[in-house]
Amino acid sequence: MPDITTILMLAVLAVLVFFMFRNGRKRKADLEALQSKMVAGAEVMTNFGMYGTIVSIDEAENKVALEIAPGTVVNIHRQTIARVVEPTVAEADEAPVAELNQDSGTVMGEPEFGQRAAGEDGIDGSTRAKGDA
Repeated sequence: MPDITTILMLAVLAVLVFFMFRNGRKRKADLEALQSKMVAGAEVMTNFGMYGTIVSIDEAENKVALEIAPGTVVNIHRQTIARVVEPTVAEADEAPVAELNQDSGTVMGEPEFGQRAAGEDGIDGSTRAKGDA
């Protein structure tokens, strides 16, 4: 009869093998999704942090012509494209509109130049009153 530690070691090994196959399939699915989004005109980011727009893709040589600035096209290897940049839609409701104080022309709730904000802690952690240095 096998020892309990042997059974435990085999169970751990089985779990590790399961996660290896699962991660491999997930990585393959992510790569296929990225490849399907890579078309001429898509804005992408490379592994080395360069942003650009795909001009053309050469399947035979695995090269991508990437326009990084108007009129500047570089050829890179297809596998260096890390992700396709999706445009983000900014919502107008997120940022509150600041109201101006009609008397002083400053934004309400903000301290004027040289003043501390209400409740702002000093270096020692204590709260100082307005005008203390």
